[in-house]
Amino acid sequence: MNNSRRQFLGQLGFATAGLGFVSIDSLTAAPAARFNFSISLAEFSFASELFSGKMTNMDFPARAKNDYDITILEYVSGFFNNKHKDQTYLNELKKRCDDLGMKNHLIMVDGENLTALDDAARAKAVEAHYPWVDAAKFLGCTAIRVNLGDAMAMMSGKKEEGTPAQLATAAVDGYGKLLEYAGKAGLNVIVENHFGVSTDPDWLVSVMKQLKAPNKGLLPDFGNFCAERSKPETQDIKGIMATKCVKEHEKYEGVRKMMPYAKGISAKTHQFDANGNDPETDFIKMFKIIKESGWNNGIVGIEYEGGLMRDMGGDMTKPTNDEGIRQTKALLEKVLEELG
Repeated sequence: MNNSRRQFLGQLGFATAGLGFVSIDSLTAAPAARFNFSISLAEFSFASELFSGKMTNMDFPARAKNDYDITILEYVSGFFNNKHKDQTYLNELKKRCDDLGMKNHLIMVDGENLTALDDAARAKAVEAHYPWVDAAKFLGCTAIRVNLGDAMAMMSGKKEEGTPAQLATAAVDGYGKLLEYAGKAGLNVIVENHFGVSTDPDWLVSVMKQLKAPNKGLLPDFGNFCAERSKPETQDIKGIMATKCVKEHEKYEGVRKMMPYAKGISAKTHQFDANGNDPETDFIKMFKIIKESGWNNGIVGIEYEGGLMRDMGGDMTKPTNDEGIRQTKALLEKVLEELG
């Protein structure tokens, strides 16, 4: 045996002396990453209490921490009651979060229409989102969530103006300009499948492909693939909740298409069966798709809407806000146990 080969074997022996008998492959192969995610709580899970005044935006951090042991928060713009530019208000909210050890993740902004076909209206909508970027930055969030579509048209049962192609052109302009502003603040601006044309995953992906900004992204929501709803009989929350979906995109394929751009997941629930599973979404099937996409170690938000349907829509078959949040959290923990 020549000296060089003897030296190599000797060095290999020293390197493996404390490891027992192992293969050379096991020394060089990196271990597979364990599928994992953190659980956040979306403020809309308390929508009925917030709309009725039983709870305020300021109460949200303590409720999440003390009642559910969840320390990552997703706010909703409407529950700030237009105080997002009030520095005293933001200081108090941030102090409460800091005192509790909370992480502010994002603000779901339901603002003016970023896809408005009128240039002036679209420019106004972009600028109206700037204060939300500033507020999110101050609170320590990583992102704001925006809509690409006309929310008011959807809620009134009307169809959006413009073709999908025209709306995509407007979205690239409006959303693109907002990405530029948020990029300077180091924030992501992510889009949820939510209203009108944005419920079409192919349309969303086409917009993403036209933008190069690194802070772009999507927030797949399990329950928001309804492309068209029946017209509400009354223009209030109860009337809107009573509408039916008459045209829907396939949710599992929709999430699969969105995952390459996902910067978070919205796990929407409305009800549960006797085994604690969601009869509307097979969570194990859905999270297998998410896992197979390579997405890992991100944040999954609990967004329970059944309590709103119960308290303000009169559907007493739905669990309360508290019960629904707990059951959704248990379901996500089951996913981690089975797929992690």
